Amino acid sequence: MTKRREFIKKAALGSAGISIGAMAFSAKSYGAIIGSNERINLAQIGIRNQGTVHINNYCSLKDSHNVVLKVLCDTDENLFDAKSKIVSDKTGVKPELEWDLRKVLDNKEVDAVSIATPNHWHALASIWACQAGKHVYVEKPASHNIWEGRKMIQAAQKSGLTVQVGLTNRSYNNVRDAMQFLHEGGIGKLYMARVLTYKFRNSYGTGANGTPPAGFHYNQWLGPATYRPYNEKRSHYNWHWYWDTGNGDSGNTGTHQLDIARWGLQKNEHPETIYSMGGIYGFKKDDCEAENCTPGTRVYGDVNTYGHDKSGQETPNIQTGLFKYADGTMLEYEARGRYTNHEGSDGKEVGNLFYGEDGWLEISGNSWRAFHHRDTKPFASSKEGGAEQKASLFSNYIEAIRSGDNTMLQCDMREGFYSTALPLLANISYRVKRELKFMGDYEKFANDPEADTLLSRVYREPFAVPNEI
Repeated sequence: MTKRREFIKKAALGSAGISIGAMAFSAKSYGAIIGSNERINLAQIGIRNQGTVHINNYCSLKDSHNVVLKVLCDTDENLFDAKSKIVSDKTGVKPELEWDLRKVLDNKEVDAVSIATPNHWHALASIWACQAGKHVYVEKPASHNIWEGRKMIQAAQKSGLTVQVGLTNRSYNNVRDAMQFLHEGGIGKLYMARVLTYKFRNSYGTGANGTPPAGFHYNQWLGPATYRPYNEKRSHYNWHWYWDTGNGDSGNTGTHQLDIARWGLQKNEHPETIYSMGGIYGFKKDDCEAENCTPGTRVYGDVNTYGHDKSGQETPNIQTGLFKYADGTMLEYEARGRYTNHEGSDGKEVGNLFYGEDGWLEISGNSWRAFHHRDTKPFASSKEGGAEQKASLFSNYIEAIRSGDNTMLQCDMREGFYSTALPLLANISYRVKRELKFMGDYEKFANDPEADTLLSRVYREPFAVPNEI
């Protein structure tokens, strides 16, 4: 079934070529193949928060990887000094600094990029990079919407370049062992998985529109998103909680755990039925003082329909999602962003529960335990000292570039897309407030044009994901 679906989608691509500026690439970018002893010049695009995680990982790779962080790129130049210092202190190399990623992609000395921008930039930055002949590591969620995620797959396939998606659980030994245990029938045939993402978050509040700080290239930061006046409550990190730029906690922490669930269930396809509900709960006017909010950063706004004062965010802080596959297998997702009890035998906050005909299994962090039937003591569990990584996604990315063998990637673009699609589909159901039937072969909803409009977006020129790849 999966092969037939992929054939249908590939056949729909046609034979159009891809180009960026005067450059076009063929089905295999031979010029991007890098020998085992050659240095890989890497550009880090997005250097705040998760971008710093990328920087530290690349700087920590063994000398045998021969990777140099040649360029740091971010729309906020105020980050340059501190992040450049990390690179120079750890490697002795002072990186070039650039705020416009298009100039980075024009740099013929750059072999590969690592993308840790806000979600709304993931697809376009990745596609442009493929078009410029650069290998790509892109953070989760792979894309901001379903349509552009499919375009990313097309760009990766057409270019033959290495494209890795940052779903980091794929690299941990204990998680990999748990997957093998499940796939070998450790608790019998699986019929359901549950995803838990309990991440307590204070409201960050609302603020007035204003002028971007000097050195922050706001128009470039907005990129593909709808133009809105600058507001600090909608920019750095807070972009997660607005539909134009983020996908809420389901697309944030949730993508990691939904990836584990789909991996465990061995579902290499989209679900057929999706239903999600939730809202913004639990905020009151006096919460700011009670939760020691930083003065001036968490100011509460309008009263919502649940009778509580809410923050300015648009995405829900409490959300439940239900997915049903063609064979009846169920996947449940739950996010709780406020005070909550914990679940599972060890009081987990973020993790996965799998249910089979012969028992159940829990994954919490980098450990797992399996229980037979009604037993309260596990009969199988993760190994001592197994929490380390087999090979980090970052080193795996570099090794795949060198080998020219993208089958060795721990999370290629296709895997990353199918896991990313789960929170994106749940959010569409949440927004239209109904159960949806999804036709996975065509990546359209059944007789629901309103929901279909949320599978893509209106792009802001010149930051548009191309229709033809």
